[in-house]
Amino acid sequence: MPENIKKPMGNDVEENKIFAALSYVWIMSIVILILKRDSEFASFHAKQGLVLFIISIILGFIPFIGWILEFAVALLVVVGIIKALMGEKWEIPLLGQLAKKINI
Repeated sequence: MPENIKKPMGNDVEENKIFAALSYVWIMSIVILILKRDSEFASFHAKQGLVLFIISIILGFIPFIGWILEFAVALLVVVGIIKALMGEKWEIPLLGQLAKKINI
C-alpha cells in the first residue's frame, strides 16, 4: 500500500464509513467533527474535509484562477469520499499534514 494510505482495523471503520465520506461535503465536516469525536476514522476524514472546505471558500474569492483551482479541490473531495467508503485513511498530500494539526 502507498505510504499515504493506511487501512485501519476494527468496528470504528465499518460503523463510520458513511460519516467519514459525508465529512468531505462542504460544512458537514464541522458537523461530523462534533458528532463523531470519539471515532478516530471519522475525525481523520472530517479534519481533511474541513481543510478542503476552508480552501474552497478562499478560492471562491479569487477570480478565474481560484475558480480553476476549485476543480482540483473538487477532485480531492471525490477521491476522499471514495477512500473513506473503502475504509482507508488516505492522507491528502501536503494538506493532510495541515489537517493533523486540527485539535477538536
